[in-house]
Amino acid sequence: MAYSSYSNLSRAQLTFEYLHTNSTTHEFLFGALAELVDNSRDANATRIDIYTEKRPELRGGYMLCFLDDGTGMDPNEATHVIQFGKSSKRSPESTQIGQYGNGLKSGSMRIGKDFILFTKQGTTLTCLFLSRTFHEEEGLDEVIVPLPSWDLKTKEPLTSDPEKYAIETELIFKYSPFKNEQQLMEQFSKIESSSGTLVIIYNLKLMDNREPELDVETDHQDILMAGTLAEGVKPERRSFRAYAAVLYIDPRMRIFIQGHKVRTKRLSCCLFKPRVYKYSSTRFKTRAEQEVKKADHLAKIAEEKAREAESKRVALEARLGEDLSKDSRAILRKVQDSAMMLKRDADMKKRVLEAKQKALKEPKELNFIFGVNIEQRDLDGMFVYNCSRLIKMYEKTGPQLEGGMACGGVVGVVDVPYLVLEPTHNKQDFADAKEYRHLLKSMGEHLVQYWKDTNIAQKGIVKFWDEFGYLSASWSAPPSKELRYKRRRAMEIPLTIQCDKCLKWRTLPFQMDAVDKRYPDSWVCLMNPDSKQDRCDAPEQKQNLPCGVLKKDKQTSEDKQKELVDKIKQQQEKLEALQKTSTIKSAADVKKLPLDVSMKPTESSSQATRSSERSNTRPRSPPLPAHLKNAPSAPPPRASSQRPTRTPAPPPPKVEPSRSRAAAKPSPTAAKPVPKATAKTPPPSRSSRTPAKASSAKPAATGLRKRIIDQEDSEEEEEEEEEEEQEEDDSEEESEEEKPQTKKSKMAAAVSNRGKVVEKATPPKRGRLDEVKTNSQPEKKGVSAPTRQAPTTPASVPKSTPMQPHGAKAKTPQQEPDNDPKNAQKDKGLLVEVRVNKEWYTGKVIAVEANKQSIRWKVKFDYVPRSTPKDRWVFKGGDEVRLMRPPSPISQTPDTQQETERGPAPMEPDTTQPGTSREVTDSLVTMLRTMLRYFFPPAFRIPKDDVNSMTAEELVAFPLKEYFQQYESGLQSLCNSYQSRADARAKAVEEKSNSAEVKLKEADEKLQKLRTNIVALLQKVQEDIDINTDDELDAYIEDLLTKGD
Repeated sequence: MAYSSYSNLSRAQLTFEYLHTNSTTHEFLFGALAELVDNSRDANATRIDIYTEKRPELRGGYMLCFLDDGTGMDPNEATHVIQFGKSSKRSPESTQIGQYGNGLKSGSMRIGKDFILFTKQGTTLTCLFLSRTFHEEEGLDEVIVPLPSWDLKTKEPLTSDPEKYAIETELIFKYSPFKNEQQLMEQFSKIESSSGTLVIIYNLKLMDNREPELDVETDHQDILMAGTLAEGVKPERRSFRAYAAVLYIDPRMRIFIQGHKVRTKRLSCCLFKPRVYKYSSTRFKTRAEQEVKKADHLAKIAEEKAREAESKRVALEARLGEDLSKDSRAILRKVQDSAMMLKRDADMKKRVLEAKQKALKEPKELNFIFGVNIEQRDLDGMFVYNCSRLIKMYEKTGPQLEGGMACGGVVGVVDVPYLVLEPTHNKQDFADAKEYRHLLKSMGEHLVQYWKDTNIAQKGIVKFWDEFGYLSASWSAPPSKELRYKRRRAMEIPLTIQCDKCLKWRTLPFQMDAVDKRYPDSWVCLMNPDSKQDRCDAPEQKQNLPCGVLKKDKQTSEDKQKELVDKIKQQQEKLEALQKTSTIKSAADVKKLPLDVSMKPTESSSQATRSSERSNTRPRSPPLPAHLKNAPSAPPPRASSQRPTRTPAPPPPKVEPSRSRAAAKPSPTAAKPVPKATAKTPPPSRSSRTPAKASSAKPAATGLRKRIIDQEDSEEEEEEEEEEEQEEDDSEEESEEEKPQTKKSKMAAAVSNRGKVVEKATPPKRGRLDEVKTNSQPEKKGVSAPTRQAPTTPASVPKSTPMQPHGAKAKTPQQEPDNDPKNAQKDKGLLVEVRVNKEWYTGKVIAVEANKQSIRWKVKFDYVPRSTPKDRWVFKGGDEVRLMRPPSPISQTPDTQQETERGPAPMEPDTTQPGTSREVTDSLVTMLRTMLRYFFPPAFRIPKDDVNSMTAEELVAFPLKEYFQQYESGLQSLCNSYQSRADARAKAVEEKSNSAEVKLKEADEKLQKLRTNIVALLQKVQEDIDINTDDELDAYIEDLLTKGD
């Protein structure tokens, strides 16, 4: 249908208010500034200057300027700026950032009310003026944009309508800071390159206190977010210099803020132990489906046009028939060519459609890069880029969401192309939230794999951070500024710097005196101490990152079935417990409860609550890896007494409701009726003793008390369901932990439990009512015991923890008892592991209590979850505690061995495990020989060849301390020689630079003298000539040469 048919129809109009509405998409103010930086990068600029000029008469007191040396715009391209939504950058394969044709308008209007743009390209100068102040003063509803142009050489206006030009310049002089044409030309002269653009924003937006939103007074080398405190805020959200440094994943443009260069970063080069993971998925389809729909639409239109052109050709051939006149042949040839071109166009668009349909089914591939930020560990999280532009930063995922130390300090980087995810218009989020969440979830899975691959948790998280100077318990505290820690951090992350001339990235070799060295803004390749990379024509070295692989643990059908059975069993137990309860209808029913039931929280539970509150700020220790968690525990150093005790139960931990009920059940061994169980059952402890009358006369007391607890703990029941979901993976590991039991250990446990009653203590719940067991439940299970709560004694040790090493004889009563107070104090300082909520945590024995029946240890944890006290009382030999496996003497350094020897109590070897095989010993001896030969220092007192014939005993006695001291001294002398050579090279470069500066100065003086002589010569030839500047002289000479030609 012809365009003229639509001439009478209504059209959409852009009103003045849309300028403000459009700007509100930028909630993050630095995102608005970044829009203008993006335009410079898309224009292939190599440098952008962001600076302010003071203008007290304007709102805000200054103008914000963006000056680049990009391609600039001619008058026709400048008209696209005032067309909202029009962009020549938009294409599926485009790597440019701008796609929507909206960034300049929305970004500038978010910063201020008015902006004026000066651009230069070729021989034209163009000015664009967009002002809300002008529209408000004139009362205009539609958007009017003056757009005058000038010739670069003559400075004459390029217009065919002088009246239009006069109106445009008049409006600019009235409502802009520049009041005449000369001031406008001064702004064009700031664009010193052959092309470029200058954007000036003024009448800035103010806060409620009438101060501008951007603070340029506090730091004269930066632009800060006004009203934002430095503490508790990420630096990129407060400082535009910090935000610009990470704005692009591979910076190729120099950014200057207030005249000082921004030290841009390639994040992957700033991390410790970086590793890349290849990831592919077919989930990202939204953007690709949009492209397929668009290609299908274009293909159908092209096919329809080709069909119509073909029908015209056939009709014309039939009409002309045998008419072979010149005009007829010309018309026919034109129609045939048009039909052929349209057919080719339709075929091409059909092929494009097929390619995009094929690409839709193919998985999208991404590269996840992870590394540890050892410079500032609290700045961790995921940085998500789109076409090299930062969209989201510090996004927590995986274990980082829990707020513990697991995966803490790890930074992830990913660059997502447009075909995978499409950003929102303000480039601060992604359009498809569901696919973005899937991306973060996938990054979280790979983050866990990276944490395993680095072995930081296995070696010790606290020890790892201590090595780099993080000595404070506060996670957000900065690292130590001692020189040794600074050098340690600098050694692990080589400095990567960008050449100011060729814009290539160079990695500098580590130098001891270069720590904290300030490099100049104009650093060039010539200053590189590396001789292979000290020239701009040398190729840029690519970062060689190790590649990791995600290893997923697949659940078998048996594991899934077992997990389902366990869940069903738990739900059945809950249902049975609810059926046994009865509702309390009056206060009299509460008075019938046993005397030791109180509405006040117990002392132990209140202490646990206070200690958990104190430990809320402590970082969480990560769970041990599977191969350590499932490892058999070492036996305790002495066998504990097997006699029942009357010792009160230890201060109970804070346990989830489901686990507390599970702990209250008697073990399978105790559940069987035993003939003489009454005689061997321990008497009730003082803390749990209740008169027998109350026990027999009121058998329903247990149900009443359970009802009270269930009503008060309804919130805990909801938490239990969430925790069960989170611990589905842990259930498999726990089940595997119970399976590996040898026949001997089963027999030993059966013998120790024969004829005895074993029942675990039920801990109280978070300062609420203490749950007291009556005889009703044990009698149901076939146990004739008068107790409601048996203390946790050594007799309740599980089968998987034998009390004595294999082959050891049991001690007789005449031998020295283990619970002797004097001998018990030797246990202080032992390194142990305590199980809390199905997880083992490391700690140290800091206090010991011993009596005739048992021994208790007070263990102080290294790190535990926030909800758990930092120390705990446990029974020695109980199933909740085990000794840490002693380290192998071969893997220890001499210093470590000395510390072990000085320890308070030597650790007994783990005799439950099979001995080291001969093959393993020979392999270790061979590896040690290879290591010694590899690092063998010259002129060592032991010949190098003798190492090959040393036995294992001789290698143990090898003087390692002297060996490494001599190696270190040799390495130090080698480093010193390198340093002296580097200093000599730097000195030569400096002398060369000084001589070059002297020559340049002499050349400038000669040139200036020559210019003076030329001016004098011209004045002699033509007396009325008036030349005052060098530019005027160059223009005059060029004009003379042009006329001569």
